Amino acid sequence: MNQIVIICVDDEPMILDSLRIELEGNLGDDYLIELAQSGEEALEIFIELREDNYEIPIVIADYIMPDMKGDELLKRIHSISPQTLKIMLTGQADVAGVGNAINYANLYRYIPKPWESEDLKLTIKEALNSYFIKQEIDKKTADLDRINQELLQVNLDLKKALEAELKLTAAATKFVPHQFLSLMGYQNITDVKLGDSVEHKMSVLFADIRNFTTILETMTPEESFKFINGYLSVMEPAIIENQGFIDKYIGDAIMALFASKADDAVQAAISMLRRLEEYNKTRQRPERKPLKIGIGINTGDVILGTVGGAQRIDGTVIGDTVNLASRLEELTKLYDVSLLMSNSTFISLENPGKYSIRLIDRVKVKGKAEMVTVFEVFDADPPESLEGKTITKHIYEEAIIFYYQRKFTQASQLFQDCLSQNPSDGVARIYLERCQKYES
Repeated sequence: MNQIVIICVDDEPMILDSLRIELEGNLGDDYLIELAQSGEEALEIFIELREDNYEIPIVIADYIMPDMKGDELLKRIHSISPQTLKIMLTGQADVAGVGNAINYANLYRYIPKPWESEDLKLTIKEALNSYFIKQEIDKKTADLDRINQELLQVNLDLKKALEAELKLTAAATKFVPHQFLSLMGYQNITDVKLGDSVEHKMSVLFADIRNFTTILETMTPEESFKFINGYLSVMEPAIIENQGFIDKYIGDAIMALFASKADDAVQAAISMLRRLEEYNKTRQRPERKPLKIGIGINTGDVILGTVGGAQRIDGTVIGDTVNLASRLEELTKLYDVSLLMSNSTFISLENPGKYSIRLIDRVKVKGKAEMVTVFEVFDADPPESLEGKTITKHIYEEAIIFYYQRKFTQASQLFQDCLSQNPSDGVARIYLERCQKYES
């Protein structure tokens, strides 16, 4: 990674020294702090650093300065480097100045003087986090675009080869998805060889029916298969229509893969839950309880390959990414939610703000050394639950912050507030019980 620089601009040397001391104290030696006492000097430094391949995630500028005001400086920096985050730091900015910076420089944040040290610290850390997440997303998007172009070429070549074997392929793809063959680099199912493997970045989706064994207890074998096939036929289109494919059925469980975007997996999961709600309406009988499913999604590198022996070969997908997706599905039972995703899926989303998402927990998962951050997507919750979680989201998030700061009394009160407005929130109830345990 290139050397990272934060530029501070103010016509008062004491202010610059204060900024430098605070930033160096908070950020350590990982970042260089460059100081400028005017807009012109700041522009010169900015351009020289970029020419020398320094990375400049943040510029902090005063508003009132001789020759060039802060909003004009930030506007000119934005025209050179739109991705650099701009922060205005002043006690004298008028509405027009702030408005200009917002409209023409995409101002990230406005901090009044004198600033609160903690506010400055949090703002800078949030800005850096936002900047580097955006950089990572842009890189992954470019990688995905490249993979899509490669897949497009593979599919065009595959189509030519398959024309002579259309009938065979149509039957074969019901057992081996054509997307799997493409990702493996095969042009035809007859090209499959035992032991072949390839690594890809993908999103893996696991879905499982709750209390499946209990449901089957009252069914004959014929009824059991009819029930499973009826359910799977409702779920399959949600995956196919969102550019995914089903790798395998494991009893009532579905394992699906998405090679393009993490959004495809999340949208497929939301569609599955909504289709299930409609499907349950067709099954309304006194002896039939509504079906519930749990879904886990994880994004990362997986290995696609073939396993078996001389007489029987099967395609499979392995790796930590697959294992964690399965673990997340299991965690939906613990937290009594329908859809969980990992942090790697969350940061791969093109626009997380378009979904209803909240942080659930940081958990130790079997098979993983590090803690895993888990998020809930509740877009497909029943209306009452969706409304309750949406209304209490800001309270819930504040409570989570207190919880991880080990301020259990404050967190406990806020979780109680969540439950008073949304009594069915099982996650808030779990956290409340934890807080009460830690308080005692």
